[in-house]
Amino acid sequence: METAKNLVNAQPIVMAPSADFAELYECHYTAVYRTALRITGNPADAEDVLQTIFLRILNQGEQLDFAQKPEAYFRRAAANAAIDLLRRRVSHAEIQLDDMHQPETRESTTLLKEQLRRALATLEHNDAIMFLLRYVEGLTNGELAEMFGQGKGSIAVRLHRIRQALQAAMER
Repeated sequence: METAKNLVNAQPIVMAPSADFAELYECHYTAVYRTALRITGNPADAEDVLQTIFLRILNQGEQLDFAQKPEAYFRRAAANAAIDLLRRRVSHAEIQLDDMHQPETRESTTLLKEQLRRALATLEHNDAIMFLLRYVEGLTNGELAEMFGQGKGSIAVRLHRIRQALQAAMER
């Protein structure tokens, strides 16, 4: 009985983001959403990714180290979260009702995009992130080399192999 009484009188926990967090959100939410939307192809999924990223930051607070290149951090975080979402979808074999009843004219484009998303979900995590940052977000090989701590030549070779792996996965 004591426990039930405590639950009735319980006060909600209010998480008040700091001014720094609000400023961080205002500066980077567009890039996170845009990156997630390009990868998932679904506005609701992109919003889920956006929420995931900023909740993670709110919960971790001072533990995050992105002071030097926050835009790169947020793009990579969005790509990581979007890939995770796609992998969960593939592993649970989710089918969206909207995709089931699309007109024939859009079917081939929609099917191709879904095949690419599924193929990306089969890649190693860093390979999928590298591909998306290069070909969806438009980062250069030099920027990727700096981000991944590799040479530009290594990045070019790795991207070529990733494209081959994606092509093979899509042909299956």
